[in-house]
Amino acid sequence: MNLFAYLGDAIEEEKNDILYCNDAVRVERIVSNGQISPAGFWYDQGEDEWVAVLQGEGHIQYENGEVTVLRTGDWILLPAGMRHRVSYTSQVPPCIWLCVFSGKEQVNESAR
Repeated sequence: MNLFAYLGDAIEEEKNDILYCNDAVRVERIVSNGQISPAGFWYDQGEDEWVAVLQGEGHIQYENGEVTVLRTGDWILLPAGMRHRVSYTSQVPPCIWLCVFSGKEQVNESAR
């Protein structure tokens, strides 16, 4: 098991792998290769999300227009209900996100 193992070739869609999941928490590795949230789309999750960038760079934009730039080693906590979107991800190297989800909607999300 390695977080950098098989990242895929040049991909048109994000690669999303659930690394661990139980009734309380879900851990995902997401590999983005330039993908961003669609225009006008906002995540509005009913669970907390702790996000770290393991490689590359990603930008999280909030509804008020502020942007958090995350580079290798940076992390943030997105509390449940905080509307946000991904406004940039690097391609060279691809952006590797490590996301830990927890909270009341966790069980419903893991069933997807």
